[in-house]
Order: sequence, then C-alpha cells, then structure tokens
Amino acid sequence: MPSEQEQAIHSLLQTLYSDQADDCRQRLSTVVQKWAPQLPRRDAPLWTERDVTLITYGDQVSEGEAPTLETLEKFLLEHKLHELFSIVHILPFCPYSSDDGFSVIDFRQVDPRLGDWTHLDSLARHVDLMFDLVLNHASRLSDWFQRFIKGDPAYARFFLTVDPAEDVTQVTRPRSHPLLTPFETARGAEHVWTTFSDDQVDLNFSEPAVLIEMVDILLQYVHHGARVIRLDAIAYLWKRLGTPCIHLPETHAVVKLMRVLLDRVAPHVILLTETNVPHTENISYFGDGDEARMVYNFSLPPLLLDAYLHQDATTLNRWLTELDPPSEGTTWFNFTSSHDGIGVRPLEGLVGDDHLRHIVECVLSNEGRVNTRRTPAGEDVPYELNITWLDALRRPNSDDPHHIRRFLGSQAFMLALQGVPAVYFHCLVGTPNDIAGMHRTGHNRTINRCKYDADELAGLLAGDPAQSRIFSDYQKLLRCRVGLSAFHPDATQTVIPQPDPALVMFQRGTPGDNAVLVAANFTDEPKAITFSSDILGTDVQDAISGRSGTCEQFTLQPAETVWLTSADT
Repeated sequence: MPSEQEQAIHSLLQTLYSDQADDCRQRLSTVVQKWAPQLPRRDAPLWTERDVTLITYGDQVSEGEAPTLETLEKFLLEHKLHELFSIVHILPFCPYSSDDGFSVIDFRQVDPRLGDWTHLDSLARHVDLMFDLVLNHASRLSDWFQRFIKGDPAYARFFLTVDPAEDVTQVTRPRSHPLLTPFETARGAEHVWTTFSDDQVDLNFSEPAVLIEMVDILLQYVHHGARVIRLDAIAYLWKRLGTPCIHLPETHAVVKLMRVLLDRVAPHVILLTETNVPHTENISYFGDGDEARMVYNFSLPPLLLDAYLHQDATTLNRWLTELDPPSEGTTWFNFTSSHDGIGVRPLEGLVGDDHLRHIVECVLSNEGRVNTRRTPAGEDVPYELNITWLDALRRPNSDDPHHIRRFLGSQAFMLALQGVPAVYFHCLVGTPNDIAGMHRTGHNRTINRCKYDADELAGLLAGDPAQSRIFSDYQKLLRCRVGLSAFHPDATQTVIPQPDPALVMFQRGTPGDNAVLVAANFTDEPKAITFSSDILGTDVQDAISGRSGTCEQFTLQPAETVWLTSADT
C-alpha cells in the first residue's frame, strides 16, 4: 500500500498535470533516488532561541582577487559572527545577468567571481546556510532560454508565449513595465511573459520538465548544506489567463509537493516563502501546516517604520494583538530590511492613504527612492521603498540626536518577536544610503545593496562614529538574545495593552519560566511604564542596558526598546 507521502505526491501531481501525472511521478522518483543517498541528515530541532539569520550577498566583502565567499568567511570568523548567527543567507550566488543575482544564467553553478561550491561547503562548516531557489524565472542569457529561442523542441514549452492581443489586465503586476516582452525566435517574433524585467523570463511550470529541473536543483542545494530554502517570488509561479495569476491553487500545490519531498528525504530542511503581499495573502503559504515552515513577516518593516515616523504605535499594537501565532511546526521569519528595500503592499488594509503618503514623503526627504507597480486600472502606485533602514529612520530635515538609538531600538524590537529573526548585512554594519552606487547603476535598489572592499569596511567599522557604534552595539544585542530562552520561536507572545499610543509592550514566554517583557518607546521623549508584578516580580532589569527598576516604574529613554527580566534570576 502506498505511504501517505506517496499518496500526497500522486494527488498533487494529478492536480498539476492530470494525464501526465504518472510519467512526471516516475521522472521525479528518479531525481529523488539520485540525490537521497547524498543528502545530509540533521537530528536536531527545527529551530531554537539561538537561531538568528544573517542576510548577505556572496560578494558583500571583497579583497583583491580572492574569491569573495572566502573573504566573507574570513570577515565572519574574524569578528566571531559565526557565534552570533546560526544561519547565513547567501543571496543568489549563481552566474547572473542582472538584479544582483536574481536573473540566473545557470542554477547549478557558483559565479566564479564568488568562488565555487567548495567555498560554500567551507562556510557550511561554521554556520548553516540558506539558499535562494529563484524558481519563477531565468535569465534571457540562460541556456534554457537560448535553446527556447533557437527552437530546441526539448525547451519549446519551458517559457510562456502570449498573443499581445490577449487581455492581460487581470494579471497582478508587481512592476510598472509591460508584462510581455518581444523576442525574435526561430519561429518568428514571439511575446514572452516577463513578470519582473525583460531580462527575467518566466518559466512555464505547466510543463512537467520545468518542475523536474527545479526539484533536481532544490536537492542539489540541500546536498551542499542548505538548511533553509527561500522560494523567491513564489506567488507568481503559475499562470492562467483570465485570472490574477497570483496565489493560484497550482502554485500552492507546487509548494506542498516540495514540502512533501523534503519531509521525505531531508526533513530538517525548512521551506521559506517570499511573498511581498498583504498579510492575509502572505500567510496563506503556511497552508494547513503542509506548505512553508517559515513565512516572511512582511507587514512588520513598514508598520515599524510607520510607528517611528508618526511617533504613534496604535496600528502596530493592533496588528500585533491580532496576529495569530503560527501552528505547530511553522514560524515567522522576522526582519526590518532586505536587499529589496521596504515593501508597502503589506500595509494594505492596515493603514490609510495619508499614512502611506507620509512614509513616502519621509523616505524621499531622506534621499530614498520609490519603485512602483501597475494596477489593473493602469495606475502606477508605490510598491517598495528603496532606502537603507538606517536612513529610513532618520528624522527628515532636522537634527536627530536619537537616530542611532531609534535604529537599535527597532532591531531590538524585531529580535524579540516570536519567530526566527533575520538581520540584513547593512543593518548589522549601519550602512547609509549608497547614493553614488545608485547613480552608477541607474537602479533604485542599489541604494540598499552597497558592496564593500574589505579595507574600506574595516576603516568604517573602526573610524566612523555611527557605523562603529551600530556594529558594536548590534553584536551586544545578539549575544544577549541567544541567552534568553523566552526568545525561542515557539515561546508564547502576549501583547499587554498600553494607555499611551506611543508604547508597545509584549511578553515572551510564561511567568516563572524565564519570561521576558519587551517594551518599546516610539517617541523622542522619555516614557515611564508600569506593569503587573505577576509577570516578573517587583524588581526588574533590562537585559540590554543592565539598568534596574521596578514594575511600578521603569523609564524608557527616547526611542528605546528594553528586554526586562526578573532581577531575581
């Protein structure tokens, strides 16, 4: 009798491919049998309170002609960051043609400028790794697309062609450029589906061979030490004209299929979905506990930014209060900043247009940029804010004595939330806007993707007052966090209502069991807080600053976040 996993695979393939399901299952089985004996096994919990992720490019730090992955490993070890970050997310490291790696030419190779697989294997001896599976699209320079262009019958259905006369207005657009791009092929001029850019050509997952290729690549990444696989732009995977072509049932079926396969041959590997969309849509990728194990908490960054810029946390408090805890075996992936800037679609339904306009105005005042998307009505509206998190939190057009504390407070807040936290490299080292880089490339996103020469970075971390303070204080935060069991991703989170809209307070863990009370001040004025002695007792101490106080009065400094623990423990 077939196992439950085999039955699930059969059912999912039937959903996806109907009369081709049996053939696809046999081909899939061949791929899995090839990789299964080579895959690592991990006899450990899915996550603990010690899990913190560093998000970085493979060429984030360079040193002469040395492979940049080697230089990155050297930087991590020199600063003992491998003791603070259990997972390192190496952003796309394959040969690419644009978008800093997200237009992949060859999914199975490491970009020679970064190194090779041995360099990733070396890094994996110190930390667990997180890889991107960029499965929605490939570079126009990829062998797959070139074969498609030349008329190779094996690749004739790898990409999607659409008659430009077709009505595509229902298709959800994350960009403002046209959906279809014309290409000259062996068959003549054809219009090909390009969701993100004319260099990123969408793959056609209704062709089983595409799925087989991607599963093979997925398992190769697991073989090379990936503990977390990030499914990039997964929401747009399946296309069907006459629908919005986002979050389609077939897309969810592909995620479920990958989850079943991993649970079968590499149950320690965590699937993480990247869907920069409103909250309800985003969490649909948890499925019924049978899809992603982790989902980006995409509403968190813009809500945090909104609270600091307005000095009012009412919306953030309401969202946290209404946030349902993930089901068993799933959790949040919390962050404040990433290589893609700050998405604002996750604010939909949470804040009014006036709040969004104010956020955009502040970002522009701090020399940031705004990328747009096109609505079905043909209107271009804000999609993402291109700015470093450090500069996003700066008070525009004024002296700002609390800027660094506000920045560090935002990081302490994020690190304390239920889930696995992730820290973008430029938050760790306090990078300001890379205006020169943005002008050099002509791309807004470059403002938040600065690449460093090793000596330049060393000089900044030693000599620049802001960057050296942030780098030092951030490491202290992380050392403090890993010692607090209440920050286990599965530990409970309870919001404690506050009469002052400038304050947020929540409890992690349970009283009497190393609970931590997190309190944040979103204004530029000191704020006193009180709370029940039932939580921590009467006498408390901030684990971050070491300051002592009582439950009857503890004063938060402007823009400060504290992690209060019982003074008796």
